Amino acid sequence: MNVGIVAQRGNRRAARLAADLRERLTEADVGVRFDEETADALDTAGVDVSEFAACDLVVSIGGDGTFLFTARGAQDTPILGVNLGEVGFLNAVSPDDAVEMVMEEVELLRAGDLEPREVPRLAASVDGWTSQAAVNEVVVQGPRRGRGGGVDVEVRVDGSLYSSGHADGVLIATPTGSTAYNLSEGGPLVHPEVGGLIVTEMCAAEGMPPLVAPPDSEVTVVVNGGEAVVVSDGRDKHEVEAPAEVRIAQTDPPVRLAGPASDFFQALNKLN
Repeated sequence: MNVGIVAQRGNRRAARLAADLRERLTEADVGVRFDEETADALDTAGVDVSEFAACDLVVSIGGDGTFLFTARGAQDTPILGVNLGEVGFLNAVSPDDAVEMVMEEVELLRAGDLEPREVPRLAASVDGWTSQAAVNEVVVQGPRRGRGGGVDVEVRVDGSLYSSGHADGVLIATPTGSTAYNLSEGGPLVHPEVGGLIVTEMCAAEGMPPLVAPPDSEVTVVVNGGEAVVVSDGRDKHEVEAPAEVRIAQTDPPVRLAGPASDFFQALNKLN
């Protein structure tokens, strides 16, 4: 059995906890792998985060940003998130409980009794290119925001026209991502147990209200003029030129969450 560990970059507390986990896991005859940044902090060997897909469990120590980084490499390996005092919608375990919780999950894995929860991911495709899977959101936007920027778009849901006109961009989020970039753009909060794709226009000249579409919908953002950028979870960026049709839909594998579920409303209070 192998457990992968990612500690928040530059966070000494996260690195110390990663070292504590290594000690306990090694005592239990469990192999431990660190991503390269965590390994550097602990002066040991590391692997590319993509290799965590071959682990049995991955532990993410930090905030939601660390979790998103971890999820890109973990694929469908269960992830346990340890929250270091941030909002932590994806990280339900406190640092004080982390070591014991990880060991409990290891025992469940050994017994074949681990039952992780699934969180959907999105992917965008255009002209033969497909984005990395996004846990939070996919954005189609102009090359710059604000006056004189933006892009002319049509937004279609399963082929039916929902909105059209000029906007800074269009954001398509998962329920998990509703509390992130979507919220800052005026989109709705959606409880993680509610399925759906959230469509939010960004500073649209004459836009429609945000929409929650069925989870199996395909949202198409048609770029009618100029250039646009497709961005997956704020990292994976791809430039497109009009005319172009960017298709966004749920993709496999979903994120698999180990450990207890976070209290959605308690985490919301940290946004204030």
